[in-house]
Amino acid sequence: MSSPREQRRKVGEKSTDPLKRLGLVDNEDIRVMMRGSSMVKVRSPRWQKSRTLQLLEDGLTVWCESTKSSRKAKSQQTFAVTEVECVREGCQSEALRPLSGSVPENRCFTVVFKGTRKSLDLLCTCEAEAQHWVRGLRALKEGVATMSQKDKLDHWFRGYVRRADQNQDGKMSYDEVKRLLLMINIDLSEHYARALFKRCDRSGDGRLDHIEIEEFCRELMRRPELDAVFRHYSSNGCVLSIAELRDFLGDQGEDASLGHAQKLILTYELNEWAQKNQLMTQNGFTMYMLSLENDVFNPDHARVHQDMTHPLAHYFISSSHNTYLTKDQVTGASSTEPYIRALNQGCRCVELDCWDGDKGEPVIYHGHTLTSKVPFKEVIETINQYAFKASPYPLILSLENHCSVEQQAVMAKHLRTILGHKLLTKALSDSPLIQELPSPEELKGRILVKGKKHAPHLGQVGKTSSTTSFSSSSDDELTGSKNTPRTDPAKVSAKLSPELSDLVVYCRSVPFHGFGNACEKPPNEMSSFSESEALRLIKDSGKLFVRHNSRQLSRIYPSGQRLQSSNYDPQEMWNCGCQMVALNFQTPGEQMDLNQGCFLANGRCGYVIKPSFLCSPTSDFNPENTGGGPGHIPTQLTLRIISAQQLPKINTQKASSIVDPQVWVEIHGVAIDNAKQKTQRIDNNGFNPRWDCTLSFQMQVPELALVRFVVEDHDHTSKNDFVGQFTLPFTSIRTGYRHVHLLKADGSSLSPATLFIHVKVSRRGIPIKSVSERMKMAKAKA
Repeated sequence: MSSPREQRRKVGEKSTDPLKRLGLVDNEDIRVMMRGSSMVKVRSPRWQKSRTLQLLEDGLTVWCESTKSSRKAKSQQTFAVTEVECVREGCQSEALRPLSGSVPENRCFTVVFKGTRKSLDLLCTCEAEAQHWVRGLRALKEGVATMSQKDKLDHWFRGYVRRADQNQDGKMSYDEVKRLLLMINIDLSEHYARALFKRCDRSGDGRLDHIEIEEFCRELMRRPELDAVFRHYSSNGCVLSIAELRDFLGDQGEDASLGHAQKLILTYELNEWAQKNQLMTQNGFTMYMLSLENDVFNPDHARVHQDMTHPLAHYFISSSHNTYLTKDQVTGASSTEPYIRALNQGCRCVELDCWDGDKGEPVIYHGHTLTSKVPFKEVIETINQYAFKASPYPLILSLENHCSVEQQAVMAKHLRTILGHKLLTKALSDSPLIQELPSPEELKGRILVKGKKHAPHLGQVGKTSSTTSFSSSSDDELTGSKNTPRTDPAKVSAKLSPELSDLVVYCRSVPFHGFGNACEKPPNEMSSFSESEALRLIKDSGKLFVRHNSRQLSRIYPSGQRLQSSNYDPQEMWNCGCQMVALNFQTPGEQMDLNQGCFLANGRCGYVIKPSFLCSPTSDFNPENTGGGPGHIPTQLTLRIISAQQLPKINTQKASSIVDPQVWVEIHGVAIDNAKQKTQRIDNNGFNPRWDCTLSFQMQVPELALVRFVVEDHDHTSKNDFVGQFTLPFTSIRTGYRHVHLLKADGSSLSPATLFIHVKVSRRGIPIKSVSERMKMAKAKA
């Protein structure tokens, strides 16, 4: 039987080689990648440059070298496997598509990155070389997805150690150690740094060898706050018995059964003796606490767990505005890539601004601007390919139609021939009258067209409306442009292609004329509202807007004045039940953080069921006045922000720059619940800052609340710099000691950066161990 020390040594040896850990040491594809390959980088048919791609020794970083590369520029020409969204074979990008037919497609592939980084389009010398790279990248990506947080942390740290070892001799002088400390964002005192270096320098030669570096790193990465939690539950301070582990799980609000505790020991405990005796050591406990299984986000909500059989109007639907744009709406490029990114994020409503193009083929772009154009047909082909990769639930195509009748017919032809059986062309029921919209479950795998439709009796248009009317976007007003005046519906209807009209089934765009005769409105009629119009309705008629949205779909879109494609606050629209709150997905920021957080729940499928008080046609809920009304469940959220781990440097140009982190916690919900509080700042420590700061929030309508954690680099003279964030629904938060895995500004992972927090939820002074338990109590009372 091996001793604990031998166990640790074996684990250390195993973790030194990421390829060994991923089981890819003998993989032929990986060997080819590590030798390096000559390729051609393609940006267009005219822009093609020779490049050498090589997988570096760490096994998870690729260097893309040009003929002009210097060793100094090497770090800026790399990408990590963790950054890769997917690898596409063949000419499946805008840069490679024009080469189709002139070069063998089997020699081409595209590396698509997470976030806003541009894709890498490559042409190899032969098919075998391309296949090695495609298979190898996919194998590495799959392996990384199964890596534990501890493995990611080890890999992150070892990468910095290699970079700090300037002469690459495998040993580190004190000057190299100081360089390492600056690189990992920690400003240790000279006294402590020298004392730690001297303690680890067993040989006394003033240089740390491999084993001594390991010891130095372990000491740096020690988590005293985790150790304190462990000792609180361990009677002897050395191990947790099965009963003590169950006590801990019970206090966390988790499954404290014997079976679950045994499973955790088998999964995270590395010491064989401890495993056999059903004990968890401090190392095993740390592994568990760092795992995604202990994440602040409820793992049950990472899959589709909500009832998907309600009418469409009972769900928030992830929606994109100007989906074709890569940047601003004045000069930005139009592309199929933003559709792929949006669909891969679970977006379920994309927008297509359609205009007449050359040679009878319609195009998509932001009309009357300098934005480039992309063929309508290419967009539909892209949508057909990616529509249901991230979510099986219905996708809505929001058509803003500016085309002539002739090119509308071409649009209809492309929709039918390319989308085939996926395209919904008739109602699911044979009944002539639609009583309510079908459910996401009934519409699984179907694509719906939202747009204008020929009215069977034009004389009836507007007769059921009240005297108050509001303008809305062109497709809902039956007009030709967002900026043109209202047009007679009869005249516009004559300009609508019957072929395109026939494809509109459940999302018929109509002008909004007020809330009168709500019960007489067919549920398949929907309207769009600008953000300012929606806010006016919420303020003046919030309760009526909630009732309207219980049966009808509403789409909100950004103001036309947002020329830089900025976004509005989506929370205000969700508070009154608006389903399609369309945002510019290409623009990162707080608003997209909220959107990503909202749709994090329910398996990121793009549909999140609304609270029951937003689904009743007789609801009395008013988002502007929530005191004592429906949804009024006073709940207290208490957060102790304990520490952070491995925060990145912000000013990478200045080696001596260290972040001064502080944490903001924000509540986004109904107006009365909106709040934000912050911790103190910690000077010169992004590696392991510790706050131990308690923040408390009182919420009246927790079902609508989002909780946003934001880490900033404090600055005395200018605006604080953004470091990372994570947003989740309050109903998905877990109580107890948890890690928050931070995200970058573009929504991609900031691994291994985390916050360590403690969460407590109580209702009227009664502690509740899980948010789901609180929800059950609320339903029981109702």
